[in-house]
Amino acid sequence: MHKNKGILFVLIGAASFGFTPIFVKTAFASGYSLGQLNIAQMAVAFSFLWIIAVARRSSFKGLSRTNTIRLLITGAFVGLTSVFYYGSIQYLPASLAIILLFQFVWIGIIFEWVFSKIRPTILTLGAISLILTGVFLASDVIGGTIQDVPIIGVVLGLLSAFSYAGFIFFSGKAATTVDPWIRSAIMVTGSLVLVLVLFHGDLASVPSGGAGLWLLACGVGLFGAVLPPLFFALGAHQVPDGLANILSSVELPVAIISASLILSEEVTVLQWGGILLILGAIVLNELGSMRLRYRMK
Repeated sequence: MHKNKGILFVLIGAASFGFTPIFVKTAFASGYSLGQLNIAQMAVAFSFLWIIAVARRSSFKGLSRTNTIRLLITGAFVGLTSVFYYGSIQYLPASLAIILLFQFVWIGIIFEWVFSKIRPTILTLGAISLILTGVFLASDVIGGTIQDVPIIGVVLGLLSAFSYAGFIFFSGKAATTVDPWIRSAIMVTGSLVLVLVLFHGDLASVPSGGAGLWLLACGVGLFGAVLPPLFFALGAHQVPDGLANILSSVELPVAIISASLILSEEVTVLQWGGILLILGAIVLNELGSMRLRYRMK
């Protein structure tokens, strides 16, 4: 029963993040800047998480100065991901931006190799090859549309993948014994500080952005900075790590489908083939890793 609840929570958390491009694209179409959106989003998430943490009298037990600094730095990676990812969406179709973000899968493997000295297996290297092939197909290089894509959008998309991989890698090592609500609140504090530093010039214009900006900020903040970490905190510990990674891949099709249906972005059959190849590579790699860990027990 606990495992089933964990699976449901992880699915909800991953799927939630897939809806953020809708609000981001709408914000840019309404004339709001990248800085305004990020500041408003993080302000909403900061207020929500701290109000809930205080209201439920969450425990600060196990929180030290060192842990606090680590959580703030980890939260800064979340802020960077939002800046790079939303910046990428500003220049690219949402479907391509999410594909670039999803490169965090193989980048995370490199992080483990460099920082934790965990060498990738043959299976993992094969999965990376499939992922890169899937990216080639999903980006519609063969169709020729990639030639019209601004290079800055691609660079920002890849930077979002690196920052997201950094968040996943370091979040699993930062104050893991501290109350999840306190951890999330401190991390979003780090995100807020980062965007305020980067976009201090936009700060004065945020309050005058009107109800439209704050409504969109509530949407992107809820689906991008509140629900994912909350449901992952509730469910990730109830399922094996490999299964959690597989379930997290639901974010990709949710984002693509929402971009296609709601934002009316065209996704070709070849692109869908690339997306399925990426998802298949992730599943095969995680199932293979789970089987290997089982044999070693």
